[in-house]
Amino acid sequence: MMIRHPKLKMVIVEKENALAKHQTGHNSGVVHAGIYYKPGSMKAKLCVEGLKLSYEYFCKHDVPHNKVGKLIVAQNKDQVKRLDDLYDRGLKNNVPDLQLVEKDCISKYEPKCQGEKALWSPWTGIVDWALVCKHFAQDFEKMGGKIFLNYEVTGFSEMTESKGKGELAPISVQSKDRCVPTKYVLTCAGLHSDRLAVMTGCDLSPRIVPFRGEYLLLSENKKHLCTTNIYPVPDPRFPFLGVHFTPRMNSEIWLGPNAVLAFAREGYRWRDVNIKDCLEMAKFPGLYKLCFRYFIPGCKEIIKSIFYPLAVIDLKKFIPEVSVKDIKRGPAGVRAQALDNNGNLVDDFVFDGGKGSLGARVVHCRNAPSPAATSSMAIAKFIADKLDADFKF
Repeated sequence: MMIRHPKLKMVIVEKENALAKHQTGHNSGVVHAGIYYKPGSMKAKLCVEGLKLSYEYFCKHDVPHNKVGKLIVAQNKDQVKRLDDLYDRGLKNNVPDLQLVEKDCISKYEPKCQGEKALWSPWTGIVDWALVCKHFAQDFEKMGGKIFLNYEVTGFSEMTESKGKGELAPISVQSKDRCVPTKYVLTCAGLHSDRLAVMTGCDLSPRIVPFRGEYLLLSENKKHLCTTNIYPVPDPRFPFLGVHFTPRMNSEIWLGPNAVLAFAREGYRWRDVNIKDCLEMAKFPGLYKLCFRYFIPGCKEIIKSIFYPLAVIDLKKFIPEVSVKDIKRGPAGVRAQALDNNGNLVDDFVFDGGKGSLGARVVHCRNAPSPAATSSMAIAKFIADKLDADFKF
């Protein structure tokens, strides 16, 4: 918006003492190519567009990154059929340079990897998204924007006493001990997006349910086994992708993640429990329906979380040389999963507006799961268009 409207005064308020403390700083660091997403969806369109914009930005601003590629590997005939369907989906999404790889050629892309057939995406890459966020912040401040840290939003209200003739009453963005007056508001609150939306009269649905994804680390002496991203073929019966191999910019190899319900919206460990968050989840019927639907897979994920060596069974399907002694517990992230009242995972990006004279001047980004980081610059363009249209800048 500041590039389009350089005279516009903009402020970012952030709950934490630094940017990218949660999903942006705890994700896998993958630059996605746009293969998985339903053709015609916002995810599909904005990921492919964001991929191109991201690499352009990395090169222009010397952001360290590596286009290591990705193999999606089928292990049996059923998975081969789904892999072929995935290839067709990728073509419909205009994913660049996607290739099907026969069994005997998989080792050309990853020497130690095995499978029946694979899909190769050369444009998939890796980057430190927290570092990218810091670059965005620096650009924002250079253009005159301000960033207020340690600013947890507690509410919105119209400052009617400050309203002039023929003018809109300023919106007060309130925190515990201060407020920022503004004409318009955009919220992108991740794990707390539904709470901010409700503050301006939006419906409770979709609700955010936190799922923790725990990674394992490959030992130093086995890092040579993996040079590219290695992913399983998604199983449509289950809501999450499954364990995979992910190289990192710091030379680590992450294995995972699993997917377990967290007992706090910022619950990065089993012992992280927030009573308020737990009570909200206990009152939400959609969560019960989701748990009932995926009871057995959910139990398996919990068991693997506690007894993490069990994950090696899945990992060895792709690289047989990996053993229990080669892995240890690694970091974790929390996915802000939007869920409707029927227990369905909300898969696409969701934007919403509030009600009344205040809500009409607020846009909420209510759901931005993966590939939100890759899509971020395309999402920014989409939001800028929406703000221009809705608020008549």
